[in-house]
Amino acid sequence: MSGQQGVTVAGRPGLVAGALLLIVSCTTGGPRLDPARSEVLAGSARDAATTPAPVLRSEEARKPPGSRPGAADLQAMAVQMALAHKDRPAADRVRDTPRQSAAVLRFFGIRPGMTVLDLYSGGGYYTEILSYLVGAQGRVVAHNNTPYLNFSRAELASRFVPGRLPNVTRLTAENNELRLAPGEFDAVLMTDVYHDIYFVDEKAGWPRIDGPRLLAELYQALKPGGVLGVVDHAALPGAPPETGGTLHRIDPGLLKAGITAAGFVLDGESDALINPADDRTKSAFDPSVRGRTDQVVLRFRKPL
Repeated sequence: MSGQQGVTVAGRPGLVAGALLLIVSCTTGGPRLDPARSEVLAGSARDAATTPAPVLRSEEARKPPGSRPGAADLQAMAVQMALAHKDRPAADRVRDTPRQSAAVLRFFGIRPGMTVLDLYSGGGYYTEILSYLVGAQGRVVAHNNTPYLNFSRAELASRFVPGRLPNVTRLTAENNELRLAPGEFDAVLMTDVYHDIYFVDEKAGWPRIDGPRLLAELYQALKPGGVLGVVDHAALPGAPPETGGTLHRIDPGLLKAGITAAGFVLDGESDALINPADDRTKSAFDPSVRGRTDQVVLRFRKPL
């Protein structure tokens, strides 16, 4: 985020060091996030439209002097530090506010030490943030298929210069060919890609995805209690599945039904990317709404 916010965090080395140690210690077997608390941290679409979220929200200001920050505050600090990382490209930083990545990652509960899959990661915007967020004790797997690799070739070439992001493993697997180790991940992120389950373009190398099979693969690859975080462009309620291919949007009800049918539990919803000005009828790539679509942010969990 802004340089000023980065300096604010860096100016408290004792607190930050202790905070990160506490976060890492909670990466396995930690408490479930409280949806109401997560919703507060995620912020609202009205706040998101004007300014990035601060390092610590008002709850911290009300604590007695000298009290230890809570787990959610520590995780929020780690997210802020990742966004302020000095090696992030300038082009990525410009995207932070419209994508509300700070709110999204806080809401999903991503923290240091985790192993995270960035599914259909495209050019790697979220992959890089995740790399800094999970840190040296964590790991990120950046998945793409051939169409995504071709589309994002230039961005990927600069992002994955040898020596950059050493805790990231790149994985190429075509549609319906993804194979993941059981219980490998603490979290899986699907940002603006779930609707592609209903997209078909054989000539471009995009055969129809077997949605239930993909979700079953993700389910078995997550640890018990692991998070499946989904962000996607919202279609009108009742919109047919084919809208995923025509408008690159998904009916939120259809999305929830498909994921919960795979065994996941809906654990929380955030309004961080709500935009009432979007009537949900135009393609997500239409210039009038591109980058400003009404989006759902949903957190699912694999039951313990």
